[in-house]
Amino acid sequence: MNGFAVLLRKELVESWRTRRLPVVAVLFVIVGMVSPLTARYLPEIMELALGDQLTIPMPTPTPVMALEQLQKNLGQLGALAAIALAMGSVAGELDRGTAALVLAQPATRSAFLAAKLVAIGVVLAVSMALASAVAWVYTGVLFEAQPVGGWVAMAFLSWLALSAWAALTFLASAATGSTTAAAGLGVTALIVLSLVAIVPALDRILPTGLSAPAIQLAAGVTAGLDVARLATAVVGALAVIGASLAAALVAFRRREL
Repeated sequence: MNGFAVLLRKELVESWRTRRLPVVAVLFVIVGMVSPLTARYLPEIMELALGDQLTIPMPTPTPVMALEQLQKNLGQLGALAAIALAMGSVAGELDRGTAALVLAQPATRSAFLAAKLVAIGVVLAVSMALASAVAWVYTGVLFEAQPVGGWVAMAFLSWLALSAWAALTFLASAATGSTTAAAGLGVTALIVLSLVAIVPALDRILPTGLSAPAIQLAAGVTAGLDVARLATAVVGALAVIGASLAAALVAFRRREL
């Protein structure tokens, strides 16, 4: 792929200059702070606010609840951030006419697309690392010390899931040439696949299937870990990313700039 390194450097610099990286990183840091705080203090807040009207006893906060809250927030806000990063990645350059200028240089279309998708992955990776580090510290302070290795594994699996949502939106951006359409298709894919994941057999092969193993690994509960399910979910997410990039390239090659 001619020009990949140069284009990747360009994308990373633009991610910083346009504040995409700082904004997403700050959002993820907030998620990393709020998640364990919510798990720790929400029961007390509910009891103080409702008093005798609270008929259902609130469960005692645990580190696993903090992990579940973190995964829930990442699965929602994190996924929307991934979609926002990818929706204008190709369509925006087509609208501005900069794609034609870039590809007039010695750079292939495959390098152009690959550099963009890798740059999105880097932004998500940095943001996920920050969120996980902050959440790890807060969970350790509010509850008990957490295993570093398990949290690293959780961060990787969470990043992989978000990268899959970004890749699907990236495909829509390249195929439609419209930022609005890409955003709509990305959100639709997120909703539809999340509903489909209710079926256990399908959840195993979807990005949503990475959440439960991620929580188990971070909690250090590896005895009951379904390794086959984890491997299937990882392969499924990688397949979504690879297929999305390949389909985006096919669609982009047919497009006149």
